[in-house]
Amino acid sequence: MIETPSYADALKILGCKDARLVKVVGFAAAAARTGWALAGAGQLAAGLADMRTSIVLYGEDVARRMPELKTGVDRFTRTQRLAAAHAVIVVSAYFEALGEAKLPFTLDRLDRGERISHGVPTPERFARLVASLLLERLPTPEPHVPYAETRLAVERAYQRMSEALAGYVGGMAVWDELTVDDQLLLPRMLAEGPPAHALRIYDEDYRSLALDSHEFGVRSLVTERPPPATALSRVAWLLAELAPPRVGDRPVIHLARMAASALDQPLLQAGKLPEDVSLPLLGEGYLSPRFRVAELTPDASPAQLDWWEDQRALPDTEAFLVGHLTSLRATRAPLLVLGEPGSGKTKFTEVLAARLARSEFLPIRVELGGLDTPTATRAGVTEQIEQALAAMLGDQRMGYAELVEAADGALPVILLDGMDELVQGGLNRYDYLERVREFQAGEAELGRPVAVIVTSRTVVADRIRLPEGLLGLQLQPFDDDQVRQWLDIWDQANRALLARRDLTPLPAASALAHGEMARQPLLLLLLALYDAGGNALQHDHGPLGRARLYEVLLRDFTERETGGVRRVVIDQELVLLGTVALSMLARGRPVITAEALDRDLPALCRGGEDHADDAGQEDGRTDWVRKATERFFFVRKHGPRTGYAFLHASFGEFLVAWLAMYALRDLDRRRRLAGDEPLALVQAVDDDLLYAVTSHSCLAERGPTVGFILELLDEVPSAVRARCVELLAGLLRRALHERRRRHFTRFRPVRHTLARRLAAYSANLALLIVCASEEPVRVSSILPGPGHLEEWSSLCHLWKGQLGQEGWSGLVTALAARRVVADGEEDVVLGGPEGDAGDGGMGDVVVAVATGHAPGHRRLLDQLLRAVGEGRFLPYRERLAILEELVRTVAVRSPAMHRALGAMWAEDGADPAELRPLLQAMLADPADRMGTWEQLVRAGIPETALWEIQGLD
Repeated sequence: MIETPSYADALKILGCKDARLVKVVGFAAAAARTGWALAGAGQLAAGLADMRTSIVLYGEDVARRMPELKTGVDRFTRTQRLAAAHAVIVVSAYFEALGEAKLPFTLDRLDRGERISHGVPTPERFARLVASLLLERLPTPEPHVPYAETRLAVERAYQRMSEALAGYVGGMAVWDELTVDDQLLLPRMLAEGPPAHALRIYDEDYRSLALDSHEFGVRSLVTERPPPATALSRVAWLLAELAPPRVGDRPVIHLARMAASALDQPLLQAGKLPEDVSLPLLGEGYLSPRFRVAELTPDASPAQLDWWEDQRALPDTEAFLVGHLTSLRATRAPLLVLGEPGSGKTKFTEVLAARLARSEFLPIRVELGGLDTPTATRAGVTEQIEQALAAMLGDQRMGYAELVEAADGALPVILLDGMDELVQGGLNRYDYLERVREFQAGEAELGRPVAVIVTSRTVVADRIRLPEGLLGLQLQPFDDDQVRQWLDIWDQANRALLARRDLTPLPAASALAHGEMARQPLLLLLLALYDAGGNALQHDHGPLGRARLYEVLLRDFTERETGGVRRVVIDQELVLLGTVALSMLARGRPVITAEALDRDLPALCRGGEDHADDAGQEDGRTDWVRKATERFFFVRKHGPRTGYAFLHASFGEFLVAWLAMYALRDLDRRRRLAGDEPLALVQAVDDDLLYAVTSHSCLAERGPTVGFILELLDEVPSAVRARCVELLAGLLRRALHERRRRHFTRFRPVRHTLARRLAAYSANLALLIVCASEEPVRVSSILPGPGHLEEWSSLCHLWKGQLGQEGWSGLVTALAARRVVADGEEDVVLGGPEGDAGDGGMGDVVVAVATGHAPGHRRLLDQLLRAVGEGRFLPYRERLAILEELVRTVAVRSPAMHRALGAMWAEDGADPAELRPLLQAMLADPADRMGTWEQLVRAGIPETALWEIQGLD
């Protein structure tokens, strides 16, 4: 939960001039901090009746002065004042109801109590009451919370106030004057009377507040389903109702606002657009999205799509966005926007920035994956923003703090797009959202409050730490009506163009036949582009897979651009693009520079020869960059200095998969050409291209890449797949042996050690074997011999030690496995139908083998650890001894161990000092330290304790 204002906070924010009310609240606050004796209020007379009168009158005064309170101030000050005004009406409604309640005493009579009541001085008792009534934080309306829930929270606050009042009365002299029946009935009278009446008063006051303040009115719209809209158009309309568009900004602010305005640009910012279709403009072709919303507490599971199905749907996205940006939460914690690849996260930030550009907000977009250098991606949030500003403002160099000052009260909204690039790019920024929240807190202390919105792929949400107060949105796929609405826009833009070729735009029925593909914005656009080539989707050929759609689009576009060429030439063009994608994957970044392209493309695309190429010639260098970027609309220039990027990350992931399959087909072709020649049986298979493509990083680092490989393999005949499995298995058995001579040695996008490259190559061979095989694969079949499990264990150790966190985690996730015993022989089966892998899956088998334990033993150990953590049967110290034995001798490293340590740390009476040696042992391995640290924090171990342990190291 975020911190909301109390009544005392509201008095400070609104500048209350009622001296008596301010004095009473100040006394109670001082007494709460230092105790009654030190508060210096011995002469303060208790006066509940007077306090009630002052509170009700002040509530009426605030309601009357609302127009005055909102004018002439900046955006954040107005947000603070509105939250404070709401706190005032909550409390004043209760005190108004209290004065009208039918109680067996009056407030005046209650105030005439003795100086000492039941052993506690009356002023001290009164201070405690005031603290309970006026110092507690109060509910505040938020756009993701329906009014009924806010009203319920207000009712709970009223119940708490009545309980405090009942306790106060019970300690006063008037209590003894009541009859026994009145004493018994009083708690019920206070619990039922004032809260119910106060709620009715609150309802009326809130409606008046919503009428006077559009911010509250907008929040009430969130629960209503608006008519279909494009490009978040109602955001601009709703913001204009809050405040007129800003004019007269300084020139540098105009530059920033112009940089954020992209509505008049095509829907895709492409390097080269297709000439036979017209892409709608962003302001016309971007449909206002649908979201689900949830508060992301530590026990949330935002990486799981089925978890989101149980979360609240937002009927009115645009009202929510305006309500959020005008709420206190916006400046105290980031808003996390999650979505699947192609769901429109980046376009969402572009459109929202454009809608905010002329309002009382100052939008600044930061493409995290496109920062100039890896150092910048590891930098703090301020440094990342300033690098984006440098690209945005050009020669008008200005730091973030200077820009905010120049904005003259406009609230900065930082849109950090692509956090998954920081998490998946080998940077391990699992604490990034916490750093964002710290940035917001630091800016607020400096008087520069800032709202932040972060976007990311859903799949990485389980690899990031969720800070307190984090609100999450999940982009929803298009529903049928949205598919039809978008295709109507496409129809208007392209009907005349397509009619020249006797074609028609893609109808909704043909698109919806492709199921989920038609419900992702990017894929729907690609379907429409593909169909525009010859209306292929309007002929009943069955639904396309994503990989097939990407491939036919690339092939068709290449064929049109090159004037119709043979398949081999088209393959060469795809190899060129695949090399670009492979270079990005190896570097862990979605943007590549012209200099890097100039090195990598000739090294892989000229046939692998080691002689000097023509890169030194002026026009030779330009040719490689132009061939890879300017011909295809799938590649775009990324900023004036940063380089080139694909229109969407999924294009790069597909092209890496396609290039790996091309190398695999090349391997099979070379082996078939050798045929039954006498030397073919003794010569090594020429795997140079496959090695060059698959030895720089694990293909499973990006989950979609493996999915594309599986789709592409579905198109390969069974006989070819069987030959490939045999060839790959032979290569895996020799993968770690020395090769004296290889081609493509100049293709080195990243300089890795030989061990790292051999680990990536062998891991990818194992992955391709399982993907290509139509049946589950036994380890004994690909590593024959009596020591097959020992060889498998060696490979697992190599992969775990060399692939890095992303590569290892991706491999564990991508493969299914199970342990089997047949005829007394133990084996491991890889692949197979989902669900055959048992409870542990690949994680169980690979980790078990890599740590020297059988999977079955690991499961038994996990059950023991679970019992130890839950405290079943054994005393604390005996369980501690078991944990120590398991950590030091069995070397168990599993989620169950982390959970057991966390449970024992939080146990009543636990001594953290006794657990510190175990935590120190868990963190001893530098290779696993970061992942172990994160798991321990998630299990409940405070980071301060872990930092202390690191200091002891």
